[in-house]
Amino acid sequence: MVDLSDDEMAKLHVRYMVGGRPSKPLQERLYSFEFPESPGALLKFLHTLGTHWNISLFHYRSHGTDYGRVLAAFELGEHEPDFETRLNELGYDCHDETHNPAFRFFLAG
Repeated sequence: MVDLSDDEMAKLHVRYMVGGRPSKPLQERLYSFEFPESPGALLKFLHTLGTHWNISLFHYRSHGTDYGRVLAAFELGEHEPDFETRLNELGYDCHDETHNPAFRFFLAG
């Protein structure tokens, strides 16, 4: 048994998500982001990351503050080092959540 009561990702995102696991296993990495609440923030995110990676999960939560919380999963494949470079270029606060128990139990393929 795993206690998720102190898991921020589970409280902010997973409890609002439905659909379950993908039908086939994906080689994906999960990241949490803090997006600035400003025009063009999502566009900057998409342009900076480019078109090399499939976004397999995207969930946005706004709390009426100066930033919004985003949970996103990406199929990286052999382009993983390039992805890390793009995340650094983006400049948004982000954390790798791939091994988070809530993700593993309820959403990962």
